[in-house]
Amino acid sequence: MKRWLPFVKSDPLVAVIRLSGPIAAGGRGGASLSDAGLAPVIERAFRKGRPAAVALALNSPGGSPAQSALIGARIRRLAEECEVPVFAFVEDVAASGGYWLACAADEIWADRSSIIGSIGVIYTGFGFPEFIARYGVERRVHAAGESKSFLDPFQPEKPEDVARLMQLQTPIHEAFKDHVRARRGTRLKEDRDLFTGDVWVGEQAVELGLADGIGHMVPVMKDRFGDKVKFALHSPRKGLWSRLGAPAVAGVMDEIEARALWARYGL
Repeated sequence: MKRWLPFVKSDPLVAVIRLSGPIAAGGRGGASLSDAGLAPVIERAFRKGRPAAVALALNSPGGSPAQSALIGARIRRLAEECEVPVFAFVEDVAASGGYWLACAADEIWADRSSIIGSIGVIYTGFGFPEFIARYGVERRVHAAGESKSFLDPFQPEKPEDVARLMQLQTPIHEAFKDHVRARRGTRLKEDRDLFTGDVWVGEQAVELGLADGIGHMVPVMKDRFGDKVKFALHSPRKGLWSRLGAPAVAGVMDEIEARALWARYGL
């Protein structure tokens, strides 16, 4: 009641946004993070109840560079419009696109065992040319445009395709580096190359300037805003089909891809 009485001072409120899972467009049944899926969640967190701060409960192995940039930009835009500080609290991992999201915060906090970094760009795939030749399968491709069958997994890998892939990955990597430099600034350790795609654990990340300290959400927020601080969790609303646990056929491959992302960090 006292939050609605102008003459009674309210307890500080921290809005919590849970960002857990791989980052990909389309939402994938609530199993991944996308800008479209998170837009109403982020909006509510910044505008509902006049929060003293927004905390990101972050646990992501990464995913889509574009979606990472869109989500991060939305967080920064609302933080500046509402003049609300943002704190990221890394759980198991904030790697690749997950670290992009962490950098949307003004401060990054981690557990001693959190995995942080992977500032790079990766492409993975499979090649099957020998397999289909062994079983007498003929591959037929008819394309208008010499690059339309780029990195076809059923054809031998071509050096020119690999070179073209690097041309695509380089500007994405540069955008990632620019984002980290802009958000972390002078906190980054100058005599270390932090953009090789390597990862670090907890205190190592703090020493390198990739994180600001070791600490968990509740004690850090109580230390910052007092023991009476309140927390309000904001998360995407799942549809009835998802709540009932009904599987989707397309979700099988999505789950395999998600598990592969987590597995890179032993999770």
